[in-house]
This record gives sequence, structure tokens and C-alpha cells, in this order.
Amino acid sequence: MFLVSVKVVRQYERAVIFRLGKLKGERGPGIFFLVPLVDRMVRVDMRVRELDVPKQTVISRDNVTLEVDAVIYYKVTDATRAIIEVEDYEAATLLLAQTTLRDNLGQNQLDTILSDRDSLNKRIQEILDLVTGPWGMSVVMVTMRDVALPENMLRAIARQAEAEREKRARIILAEGELQASQMMNDAATMYEDKPSALKLREFQTLAEIAKEKNLIVVSSGSDGFHRASDASMMMALARAAADK
Repeated sequence: MFLVSVKVVRQYERAVIFRLGKLKGERGPGIFFLVPLVDRMVRVDMRVRELDVPKQTVISRDNVTLEVDAVIYYKVTDATRAIIEVEDYEAATLLLAQTTLRDNLGQNQLDTILSDRDSLNKRIQEILDLVTGPWGMSVVMVTMRDVALPENMLRAIARQAEAEREKRARIILAEGELQASQMMNDAATMYEDKPSALKLREFQTLAEIAKEKNLIVVSSGSDGFHRASDASMMMALARAAADK
């Protein structure tokens, strides 16, 4: 009988004692004694524990159906209240987490759910911590593990990303054309002001073409290449000949 009345509670546990159905107090950690047939002990684990929230079907604010699962980390901060205030604190926290997850994600659009998980996790944690606080519990962290989208939505997102990349490519190409045209205009202006520079450019172009062992026929007109419009045309023809 003496051995039955001796109890040991580990460092991470607490014992809630009931004597004839009435709360006697909280014991632990360490060794203590119970009155046989009179006292009853309930062990409570005070460590951080995890709850695996199963996949929940959520309809976002923009009417997209998705499935979300999460993990909740919590711990008991008051063993007495966790036993007295709620019948099964772990099961109650799990059901509350499922409801809170659906309600909060349903108030946001799909883009927010996919790109702003940190703030959503923080918001869900605050709500759960506020509700479970009177139960003697504290929600340490909430993490959404996976957001599953239907196949048609995945294809739509892929098309959107492809269109966005095509848009950026066209903008970059247009900017390059604009810069090239501005530089050609500046060069034409300079050649118009300095005909000798244009003549030197002509000789350089002919020398570059000659490196490819091409046949070159040079003819001089009355005006030569001293006009800016002729300069731009000559540069384009020389570049095309060099490419061939």
C-alpha cells in the first residue's frame, strides 16, 4: 500500500491531484505521496507538442477551391486549468484549428494565400492563442505545410507566368530598339557635322568587309556619303554585307 501511494513526476510533467473529486492542487516535478483510494492523479505533459491538422477544403475570396493542411505547435502553461476548463484540450485545439484555418483563409484571395503565408500563419496563431489561453495553453507556432490547387488552376497560373515573361521580353526588346535608334540618330548627327569622320567610318567598314574575302565594288557619286541619311543607309548595308 505504501508503494502505491508514492508517485514520481518527471521534470517536464505536472500532476493534478483530486481528492474525493475535489481539486487538491498541482504537484511535481519530483516525488510525492497520495492517499490510497482517496486521491486521484492526472498527468499533464508540459512540453511543446505538435498537432497535425488534416487537409481542409477552403474556398478563397475569389472563389477558388483549394486544400490546405497545417501543423500547430502548442504547450500547456497551466496544468490545472487544462484539466478543469476543457474535457480534452488536445482534441479541442485540433477542432478549433481546423475551423480557424478555413475561416481565415476563406477571407483572402488566392494570390494572398500563396504569397503571404507568414502573415496568415501569424494571424491564425494569434486567434488560436487568444481562445486557448483560458484553457491554460499557449499556441507557439502555426505553419501551413501545403496548398493544393486543382489542375485547371495550375494550368492557368502557368499560362499567366508565361504571358508575364513574354511581356517583359517584349518590353526589353523595345527598349533596346529605342536605345539603338537614339544612338544611330546621334551618330548620324555627328557624321553630318563632320564629313571626315564619316569618310573614315566608310574606310573602316570596307576594311571589315574585306576581311571576309568578299568582292568589293566602290563607286563615288556626286554627293559622296556626306549626308546624314546616306550615312545611316551605308552603315546598314555594310552591316548586312558583313553578316553574309
